[in-house]
Amino acid sequence: MIVRLEKRTTPVDLRVRAPPSKSYTHRALIAAALAEGDSMIIEPLVAEDTLLTLSALRQLGVAIEERENGLLIHGTGGVISPGGRVTIDLKNSGTSMRLLASVALLANQPVVLTGSERMCERPIGDLVSALNAIGGQVRYLGRTGYPPIEVSGRILGGNVEISPEISSQFVTSLLMAAPYAEEDLIISLRGKSVSASYLDITLDLMASFGISVNVDAVKTFQVGCGKPFAGRSYEVEGDYSSASYFFAIAAVCGGEAAVTNLKPTSPQGDRQFLSLLREMGCPVSSCENGYRLNRDGPLTGITCDMSGMPDTVQTLAAVAPFASGTTVIRGISHLRHKESDRIAAIEQVLSGFGAYVATTGDSLSITPGELHGGMIDPANDHRTAMSGAVLGLGIGDVSILDAGCVAKSYPEFWDILKGAGLWNGMS
Repeated sequence: MIVRLEKRTTPVDLRVRAPPSKSYTHRALIAAALAEGDSMIIEPLVAEDTLLTLSALRQLGVAIEERENGLLIHGTGGVISPGGRVTIDLKNSGTSMRLLASVALLANQPVVLTGSERMCERPIGDLVSALNAIGGQVRYLGRTGYPPIEVSGRILGGNVEISPEISSQFVTSLLMAAPYAEEDLIISLRGKSVSASYLDITLDLMASFGISVNVDAVKTFQVGCGKPFAGRSYEVEGDYSSASYFFAIAAVCGGEAAVTNLKPTSPQGDRQFLSLLREMGCPVSSCENGYRLNRDGPLTGITCDMSGMPDTVQTLAAVAPFASGTTVIRGISHLRHKESDRIAAIEQVLSGFGAYVATTGDSLSITPGELHGGMIDPANDHRTAMSGAVLGLGIGDVSILDAGCVAKSYPEFWDILKGAGLWNGMS
């Protein structure tokens, strides 16, 4: 699927309901699967990544029923019985791979976790070392430090140290399996945590399913053993990452974007993306169940740290070429380990369209230039494709190859642009 976008010459007037959160959906599915009792997960995100987690849980022996407004999940109480050695292909879902690595330790049979070629290039060594330190018998089936892995053993508990410098999901993985350890699990972080806001999402979700985690001032996490997640009815909140593209389109094209289904007190780090657009010159106000952004004046470049909102870095990078001055984004080194090397993707796309981009290990700067159309190959990265839509509507004559890769997190994205008159549906 190729999407061709023309320059928007009049202000936009967007009204969009944010899709359910991908991060919360993954965690809710796993908590419900491990819970004591049944859970109803209301309005989960239905996208490639979350469907992979759902399929994996079924392969692990979890009974799941589809209902009109969500999923009825019969909790296992932490007793995972896949019925034999099982191999689970998680394709390019890094969240599924990392979170399920710890869950697989609860299985009574060996579990092999594998994925796409890109997945097997994404490091998992810090998590594997931590799992092996607390009773796991996890071994690499290919290159050391990377999937595929075979998981067996058990979770003894005790003290474990882990580096969160590549992904906070390593810590989330341990936290979500910790209630089923044989002893209390105490997790100490070694080094600076990237995407720390995602740990807040994890703690919030765990609390919703009845598990309280003690966190001290130096970010040591203690989870008590012997108390499983409690089954419940749980409605998944809206996704700020997906909402960011519509706010960015209004920022670039002018006009207004109102996005609903956004919880104002959400711990999602990408909620702060709106404050960055406000700093660039876009007034933001609350509306019913969401936010409204307007832009009728010039945009100004900013300097910011986005370590807590990594999934919107490409969105801001797509706005930056339309602002006066240079925009500097810091705290992003871990973006090299995503579905693609997103720092390299930003540099390639923006420089190819006439902007000036300079990168260091942990930051990039973007300076406007003479912008022109061209082609974007997202390399199967959904966020590259969706941020490309922001660029396309601001520049015009932009083609996005393999645009269907947005199905990973937001299958309806192009249909929403078409319904809003921003894409003619032609490829």
